[in-house]
Amino acid sequence: MAKKKAKTKEAYVKAGKGTPSTQRYLALREIRNDTVIMKDGTLRAVLLISSINFFLKSDDEQKGIMQSYTQFLNAFDYPVQIVIQSRRFDPSHYIAQLEKLEASQTNDLLKLQMADYRQYIGELVSLGNIMDKKFFLVIPYDPAGDSKRGFISRVTSIFSAPADIILGREQFSERKHFLDQRVDNTVSGLLGMGLSAARLDTQSLVEVFYNLYNPDTSPQEKMVETNKLQIEDTF
Repeated sequence: MAKKKAKTKEAYVKAGKGTPSTQRYLALREIRNDTVIMKDGTLRAVLLISSINFFLKSDDEQKGIMQSYTQFLNAFDYPVQIVIQSRRFDPSHYIAQLEKLEASQTNDLLKLQMADYRQYIGELVSLGNIMDKKFFLVIPYDPAGDSKRGFISRVTSIFSAPADIILGREQFSERKHFLDQRVDNTVSGLLGMGLSAARLDTQSLVEVFYNLYNPDTSPQEKMVETNKLQIEDTF
C-alpha cells in the first residue's frame, strides 16, 4: 500500500495549521497605535511608572504618600494591574556609549580615566547580580463595563478562552478614545503622588511582550523596529 505523501510546509501554513500552538493561548490579538488589542475586543494601555525611595522620606512625607496612594486607588471604578518586572541589568548599551565618548576624547588623561571607568562598570556588573526593576500600570477598557458584570461572570471569564473578535476601524477609534481618557486621568493621579508616567508606544509594547515571552533569547536577539516589520492591516 502506497504511503501518503507528506504535506509541504506551504500547504501546512495555508491550511491554517502552521500557527505555533502557544499563540492560541495568548490573550492579545495585536498591538496598534500604542494600544494592546485583546482577542475579546477589549483594549489595554501600559504606563511605565517612575519610582521613589519611600524609606528615605520623613514620617510626614510617608504619611502624605500613603494618603495620596489610597485616594488614587479609590478613584478607580474599573480594575487596573500593577506589574513589576525584574531583569538582570544589561550594561552593553551604556558601555557602548562610553566607548564612543572615549574614542572621541582628545585629552589623554580624560581618555585614560574613561577607559578605567568603563572597565570598572563591566567588572562591577559581572561580579554582582545587579537587577533592573521596571514598574508598569496596565489600564483596561471594556465596553461592556467591568463594574456591571457580576462576580461569577468575572471569575468565569478568567478561566475561559476569550472570543476572537476583530474590531473595525470605527470601533477601535471609539474604544481607544475612552481608553485615552482613562490614561490621562491616571497620569494626573500619579503626578499627585510625585510619580511620573509615560505611556508605552507601539515599539515599546512589542519589546515588552517580546522580552516577557522570550526571557532566554531576547538578550541575544533584539527586536526589529515596528516600522521595519511587514504588518497586515486587519481594519
